[in-house]
Amino acid sequence: MRARASRPDDAPERAKPTAKALAIRWLARRDLSRMELVQRLRRRGIEEPEIERALDEIAALGFLSDARYASAVVAHRQGRYGKRAIAYALSSKGIGGDDATNALSQLAHNDEAADAWALWQRRFGAAPTDDRDKARQVRFLQARGYSLSTALSVMRKAGAPDPDDAL
Repeated sequence: MRARASRPDDAPERAKPTAKALAIRWLARRDLSRMELVQRLRRRGIEEPEIERALDEIAALGFLSDARYASAVVAHRQGRYGKRAIAYALSSKGIGGDDATNALSQLAHNDEAADAWALWQRRFGAAPTDDRDKARQVRFLQARGYSLSTALSVMRKAGAPDPDDAL
């Protein structure tokens, strides 16, 4: 059995990682927006000037790009979320202006009603049996960023009973 090497009391402690090293480590795991990196580095107690300098260097190297991040978010959520939900996700991650507009332009050729119908079919697949079930399905589509009119058109297409028909 091997004995553990003891650490002398006067051994130097590990150097605190720099803002640049931390940011690169996080970006190696997954793409992040600039705002997310700023928030993470602030929580580590790193000062603003050092954060900005490090992120500017990383962006210059091409490792950090809000435009690329926004495009990835849109591609990942497309078909499962409506345009409004995707736009909200981008703004909550600090992506705005031209980066968000360019990324959302990927959705211009999509038919949102067809996407909502496909999502509804994957999730439910059968017409609601009563008004309570219909309301639950409409809320599901609205929570995914589809408008009320789109959700109701999906319900009509699915053959859900229309309360106006009873009159």
